[in-house]
Amino acid sequence: MSKSKIAITLEETVLDRLDELVEQSRYPSRSRAIEEAVEEKLARLERNRLARECAKLNPDFEKAFAEEGLSEDISRWPEY
Repeated sequence: MSKSKIAITLEETVLDRLDELVEQSRYPSRSRAIEEAVEEKLARLERNRLARECAKLNPDFEKAFAEEGLSEDISRWPEY
């Protein structure tokens, strides 16, 4: 995957904490630490979006819909 270079502005205290992580070898560079933080935040936002969408579902309707297929002739189901 190709990468693009960007410029960001951080508060000095945040940058100091970031540098400490790099000095402790928790990350190989500032760039890698920031990249991982952004990836993690994007993943968390996506999970939250999914949770919000799921919250819109009507549990009774979803249960009835799921069970609708179960009322088919059970003799036609494969044995396990």
